[in-house]
Amino acid sequence: QEDTPIIKSKQTQKEVNGISTQVVCTEFSNHIFVVVTQYDARCNDISTPTFSTRVLLGKDEPMTHVCAKNLTTFVSQEAANRPVLLGLALKDFSKESLQQCKDLIKACQVW
Repeated sequence: QEDTPIIKSKQTQKEVNGISTQVVCTEFSNHIFVVVTQYDARCNDISTPTFSTRVLLGKDEPMTHVCAKNLTTFVSQEAANRPVLLGLALKDFSKESLQQCKDLIKACQVW
């Protein structure tokens, strides 16, 4: 018998309007956790760690709230109205990018 993992997680990466975009979806017993980011730190030499820091919540702008609510509603509806925790770090908030992010989330869903 194959053991089923307690926490199911899946990730994917794709260009969204020319910007590398990563999505990670994780299902916990009572919440869905989704991270969508267009920010990536890379280091060629792993012996010298490189750190990038950003303000946790970023700029408190109306468009950020609109996109977050849109993606959260989408995920919640896809996951039978389960509560959703969303981590969002986008460079491009266009309608096209948002739709492509939804497509990435759908391809990455674990619920």
